[in-house]
Amino acid sequence: MIEKPEKHWLNQQQMARSLGITVSAFARWEVTPVARIGKQVFYDVQSVLDNRLSNMSETVGTGNIEDERLRLTRAQAEGQEIKNELARGRTVPIEIITQVLSRVAGGASGILDSLPLNIKRRFPELDNQMVEAIKRECVKSQNEIARIDEVLEDSLRGYLEDQDG
Repeated sequence: MIEKPEKHWLNQQQMARSLGITVSAFARWEVTPVARIGKQVFYDVQSVLDNRLSNMSETVGTGNIEDERLRLTRAQAEGQEIKNELARGRTVPIEIITQVLSRVAGGASGILDSLPLNIKRRFPELDNQMVEAIKRECVKSQNEIARIDEVLEDSLRGYLEDQDG
């Protein structure tokens, strides 16, 4: 007679999906299965909880619960300080800075793109060589504008290194 899995047992794939993780991540947890039927391996919630609690106690260790609470309290305080700095307008998330600079850079690049043609229309007597020279300088400027994200990242990295040093 072939044994059937209990209704509350889940195979590895079902358990991983239920936990919202990948099968390989679940496998790394090395949860002790509750049953093996043929090639299939089954788990229940209790075995997963036992595994996670055991893993947590190994990580935290005995008597380190207070250290973990202190770490969490510090992280919460730091998060609140960041929110306060944002509210005061003293700091801005890098995503906002990048968006604003990208928008401004896009506008400036568009102006530079049409500049040689606009100058030629306003001053038709200008020599084509002069217009081409203006066009080349505009392209150089547009290339610099296109590097704005790289320059921003380098500047931020340098600033953070200075703060740490």
